[in-house]
Amino acid sequence: MSSLWRSTPFRLLIMLGGAFIVFVGLTGFVAYALIQSELDARLERQLQESFTVIAQSYGENDLTDLSETVQSNATAHPNHDRVFLLRDEKGMRIAGNITEAPVAEGRQSVAPERLGLPAGDALYRLYYGTVGPYALVVGANRAEVEDIGRIVLSSLGWAGVAFLFIATSIAAVLALQGRRRLEDIASTMARVGRGDLEARLRLSGNGDDVDQLSEQVNRALDRLSSVVEGMRQVSVDIAHDLKTPLNRLSLVVQNAITENARGRDVTGLLSEAEQECRQIAATFDALLRIAQIEAGARRAKFRDTDLGAILLRLAEAYTDVAFENRQQLTLSLGDNLPPVLGDKDLLTQLFANLIENAIRHCPQGTVIALDARVESGALQVTVADNGPGVPQAERDKVFQRLYRLDKSRGTQGYGLGLSLVRAVADLHEASITLGDAQPGSRFTVIFQQPG
Repeated sequence: MSSLWRSTPFRLLIMLGGAFIVFVGLTGFVAYALIQSELDARLERQLQESFTVIAQSYGENDLTDLSETVQSNATAHPNHDRVFLLRDEKGMRIAGNITEAPVAEGRQSVAPERLGLPAGDALYRLYYGTVGPYALVVGANRAEVEDIGRIVLSSLGWAGVAFLFIATSIAAVLALQGRRRLEDIASTMARVGRGDLEARLRLSGNGDDVDQLSEQVNRALDRLSSVVEGMRQVSVDIAHDLKTPLNRLSLVVQNAITENARGRDVTGLLSEAEQECRQIAATFDALLRIAQIEAGARRAKFRDTDLGAILLRLAEAYTDVAFENRQQLTLSLGDNLPPVLGDKDLLTQLFANLIENAIRHCPQGTVIALDARVESGALQVTVADNGPGVPQAERDKVFQRLYRLDKSRGTQGYGLGLSLVRAVADLHEASITLGDAQPGSRFTVIFQQPG
């Protein structure tokens, strides 16, 4: 029970149930008072009507009709649920089913003992008046009124008990379900804490707030797993990519030492060593820049940026480069392109990397097409070529750090250009996909909320 009470759903439902019972109690009390008031008013009207009917039987000082009317009414109620008494001016009983009654005109409530009846729980409501020189008392037992009141109260009481039992049962079930789900979350996070990055939270499938939270946690775990796997892959790739230049650098330095000991000129060897150092430094600089972009360090420079102007400048800059490589670069800009909120330099780098990637990896005669237009309310920019393309199995991998289609790593570059493209796109909350241009490759960058 203590574990149930520590459950938030259980306590919340119990508190709501308690509040509901208090509300029902107050409502029941008001309803009981209104019902009692209405029943008492109805009883008063009945007594008034009975008194009036009996009094109308007294005409021209005809006591006989009056007494017979009183006695007939009294005889009709042998169980004394209605009482009648007619007395003369001296207080002597003339007719009725009771022997005595309080002498006080108007309405009053009295115990049955004061009417000469056996003791009971219910009071009698009396109406006392005069008919000519005679006193007439008409009364009714309030037992029925009080019974109805007790029925109302007992009904509300049992309803409250039943509601409390049902609410407690539902609260216990919800608390146990919630506890199991929280234990599942705790167990899963414990597995993640022990290094099992494949652990995921189970979903109940009802789409409630816990499921929504679980989905967000699972997405975060997916990203964490991807980051960790990326870091592992980066570590492997760095070791692989830097092993060769470091070995070359070591050999060059050893050769320089040897040649220097022989008194020979080592200027060429030192220049070669400097080139290897620059390549190693460039690799680390590119990795550092990607890390800074992914951390969002450049958001402070976001401004409304004209992508059309950026693409126009890039087309002008790379047209000659493509021409020298016996390739063709074209540009097509849609009308009224909206501005994009972003970093102008990074966006320039993004599309420059895509253009350079196409120029570097496509053969002579390739046509590289830049296209920007608004599609379905989003600004869409494509960089397509009719070159050899990228195999389907490799398309998701090309955005990884230091990944190259050339497994021998004999081509130029560090395998970081497209990683930088993905980092810049993510920073600007844009999507980037690699598709098939049939033939060739098509990179598509979509800015969902331009301007």
